[in-house]
Amino acid sequence: MTELLKSVVLIALPASGKSEVRRYIEHLPPDRRARDLRMGPSVQLDDYPYVHLMRRIDDELVAAGKSRVYFHAADRPFRDPYQWGTLMELLNEDHADLVSKKKLNAPSAARHYFQRLDAAAKKCGARPLTPGLDEQCLTRITGKLEQETRKMLDEKQSSYPDTLQGKTLIIECARGGPAGAAMPLPEPLGYRYSLSRFSEEILRKTVILYIWVTPEESRRKNEARIDPNDPGSILHHGVPHEVMMKDYGCDDIEWLLDTSSRPGTATIQAHGKSFQVPVGRFDNRVDKTSFLRGDTSSWKPEDVRAVHEGLKEALNRL
Repeated sequence: MTELLKSVVLIALPASGKSEVRRYIEHLPPDRRARDLRMGPSVQLDDYPYVHLMRRIDDELVAAGKSRVYFHAADRPFRDPYQWGTLMELLNEDHADLVSKKKLNAPSAARHYFQRLDAAAKKCGARPLTPGLDEQCLTRITGKLEQETRKMLDEKQSSYPDTLQGKTLIIECARGGPAGAAMPLPEPLGYRYSLSRFSEEILRKTVILYIWVTPEESRRKNEARIDPNDPGSILHHGVPHEVMMKDYGCDDIEWLLDTSSRPGTATIQAHGKSFQVPVGRFDNRVDKTSFLRGDTSSWKPEDVRAVHEGLKEALNRL
């Protein structure tokens, strides 16, 4: 019987092909996916919807005559870089809710998410959202965001599987640091910090699949995928240029591999313990994945073969 991967942290610079790889994996027949890629039906967590929500909150704050909380501007990086930790704490909570199949009937989905954002920020020492806002402003922005956050909550709670047995959890995120930065990246930048924020339950059973592209290729593909009519889309959202240069100008996965106490792993210090998390790299430095955004009828067999064999090699190493 094929041994399946229980949990895969899918990481890379923006626009490297993470979402396209996820789409390809979902496209495969279950038996071939299990045999070749060691993956069962996938259950997915992603921190991008929270980044999008943070930007939407800032937009509504500005419209209400208030200062932004999360970002310097709509096209600029975090004001407080410890919000990278906030995102990780939100993923931890989503994972715990997934395992327990936690459901709630929140009177206001927007208030629920604002409370979650504040609680997650508190855990990692980031700036919270609500303490500096008066009730009138909170009522205004929750009203503006209620429909969007209700959809987020409904989609989250309706996606719980009956069981995780025989399935593979995919957790997607992207981290990095300024272009040309020296290693190791300082806290709270990079994967060394963010992976250390994962819960012990996740770190005990996960592996890492890294989609390998250069920062230059990441920037090129980021510009190519932008659809201004669908800014919240997983496949078609774009990252602002300054963010690409300051937050994703490099990453530290190579440093983690080079300094790990065990070859082929990233050594993550967390919860007073040392976790050696296996790492497989899918080489996408010469673009193999952009075609996967198109209709499946347009996929060429030779392109599909290149993706499949690259993923097979990377995942079977794990």
